[in-house]
Amino acid sequence: MAPASSFPIIDMALLGGEQRPAAMELLRDACENWGFFEILNHGISTELMDEVERLTKDHYKRVREQRFLEFASRTLNQDNGGAGDAQQGQGVVKAAENLDWESTFFVRHLPEPNIADIPDLDDEYRRAMKRFAAELEALAERLLDLLCENLGLEKGYLARAFRGPSGVPTFGTKVSSYPPCPRPDLVSGLRAHTDAGGIILLFQDDRVAGLQLLKDGEWVDVPPMRHSIVVNLGDQLEVITNGRYKSVMHRVLAQPDGNRMSIASFYNPGGDAVIFPAPALVKAEEAAEAYPKFVFDDYMKLYVRHKFEAKEPRFEAFKSMETESSNRIAIA
Repeated sequence: MAPASSFPIIDMALLGGEQRPAAMELLRDACENWGFFEILNHGISTELMDEVERLTKDHYKRVREQRFLEFASRTLNQDNGGAGDAQQGQGVVKAAENLDWESTFFVRHLPEPNIADIPDLDDEYRRAMKRFAAELEALAERLLDLLCENLGLEKGYLARAFRGPSGVPTFGTKVSSYPPCPRPDLVSGLRAHTDAGGIILLFQDDRVAGLQLLKDGEWVDVPPMRHSIVVNLGDQLEVITNGRYKSVMHRVLAQPDGNRMSIASFYNPGGDAVIFPAPALVKAEEAAEAYPKFVFDDYMKLYVRHKFEAKEPRFEAFKSMETESSNRIAIA
């Protein structure tokens, strides 16, 4: 495992002073070579973050913990109808192959919020999550403009690309708990994958580690830091930047001790957004090798079937469809 000592950490307070060029260079390197970075002084109040953390952990304890324990018990103690110990062990291993050791629920913010419809959330938690989501939405749009600046794109280009014809991005939050796991050798907290969407903002537990990214063939820990936001880039930003920025494989390790909190907010293109490389980032001699063009909803339909696989075949599938369509037009 590679050390996390060089993991990019960006103090956003530096963007307003003489050290802005150095901070922007760190951001460029993080996007091009890591696909992940961690930000401090991001503008979200520590009081709100503390409130969201307290309410999230309390909600898991009150509402979700017993359900998860029952699920875990069924999964790791499967009854194979009187099968021998070896066969029963094989059954557990097989079940664990497609299992993530996490308890989750998803809150949609845009285009149509659903937080009022989620059962078991008390009013205090709903109010805090709505305030937190509004702060994260503004932060995501601020970050997208910083990426535009680094890429030499017009301010607002990425936000407009995400909005699509409907004029609204897709924005939602996955709230996860990763409880202690008695068999971390057998089960992943969350299997390795890239994220399908745009830019992801993660508020993670600062006491229980587990998140790792793949860099240069080695797994690197994403360091837990109090009141930080971890940012990673999804597949759509790799496409729009024509590969200049990268989405990277990441995973969560199951841990024998501690209950890790993860609140990941996904600022993604709208379902009808047409995603393609920004023309300014495609050199004429590279046009034939450019990333494909597709509708985001179509990409998601493919992604859900192949989430825990490499991203490249997904890109290639759309590239092939694009080529076939061009050939049919030429023949006609």
